[in-house]
Amino acid sequence: MKDILVIGGGFAGVWSAAGAVRATREAGEEVRVTLVSGGDDLVVRPRLYEEEPESKRVPLDRVLGPIGVRRVTATVTGIDTGARTVRAVGRAGEDLTLSYDKLVLAAGSRLVRPDFPGARNVFDVDTLTTAAAFDHHLRRLPQRAAYPGRYTAVVVGAGFTGLEVATGLGDRLRAIANAHGAGEEVRVVLVDRADVLGPELGPGPRPQIDGAVDELKIERRLGRTVASATAEDVTLSDGEVIPTATVVWTAGMVASSLTAQIPGERDRLGRLSVDAYLRVTGVPDVYAAGDTASALAEEGHYTTQSCQHAQPMGKFAGHNVAADLLGTDPLPFTPDPYGVCLDLGPAGAVVTQGWDRTVQMTGEGAKSLKRDINTLWIYPPVDDAEQILAQAGRFSNL
Repeated sequence: MKDILVIGGGFAGVWSAAGAVRATREAGEEVRVTLVSGGDDLVVRPRLYEEEPESKRVPLDRVLGPIGVRRVTATVTGIDTGARTVRAVGRAGEDLTLSYDKLVLAAGSRLVRPDFPGARNVFDVDTLTTAAAFDHHLRRLPQRAAYPGRYTAVVVGAGFTGLEVATGLGDRLRAIANAHGAGEEVRVVLVDRADVLGPELGPGPRPQIDGAVDELKIERRLGRTVASATAEDVTLSDGEVIPTATVVWTAGMVASSLTAQIPGERDRLGRLSVDAYLRVTGVPDVYAAGDTASALAEEGHYTTQSCQHAQPMGKFAGHNVAADLLGTDPLPFTPDPYGVCLDLGPAGAVVTQGWDRTVQMTGEGAKSLKRDINTLWIYPPVDDAEQILAQAGRFSNL
């Protein structure tokens, strides 16, 4: 029996596996599809900035089990594209070697952690573990009585994630403080090297972003970064010291280090260059999807490291890796038109369309759309093979 191996249990990996199963069944062929992931859950990573992040996950077995995907719980340590094998370490520490006929690398991305003095005191919302640690830290703040800056939070990075974290933090801190009768001032400070908020989002939504930050009384420290941190304060690059118990780092993402195991061309984020069918350029039998791949989204623009592109990339990669194996027709990757839906906490949200990010919707309408995206649209069906495979064949979200 032929083997398709998928590395990664995130959106791109899950939909690659489901897409491969759907394509092989449609062709009336039997192929073994295996997904290897270090955890038991699909983590709904776009929601980790919210409260109770530990609830933002879906058991992989409820998606993969009904469609017959074999799941291996292990951490991949090496990929040999010549021998077509993958090395991994199982949960019990055992060494594993997995063979494949076709491989999909969908191992995701990771936050670039800072290395300044005291960086160990910094929180992030990059993984379920770190987001849970941050959430637990906030809930323990009332125990730090008479602590300067107890209810001050410094968010480093004013990009997409930093803005979603910062705009939601004030209300979270106030709710915690009020529940314990604290009358202390709540402060949120947003720090970024750039001289504007959301620099990568462009000028389109900037008035709405600036307006939300003003409405929520979030302090700006632009054109600066962090020089050092302790458990009691943070020192900025201009020498300002801010008493705070909470520093959240959101700046900088790179592709999984496993991309370095593939002898293909990579971009500045470590993403592998892929063709229109998501085949890694110049590497036979290897596909990449999601945050590990740089694919052409439309003329002059490449995919972003986002759920918006990870889901369809997974579906196309799964279909195409099976088509490659079975000799059927592949499908060129054609994502929906690019758009952004940015949560702005109590100030609402902003929705943009196109790569120039023209604002389409703001306020409660945009907030309602964001809720639907986060709580409905990005979740896979569970426990129902027919629904899961039907969704795997829905290449457009329109």
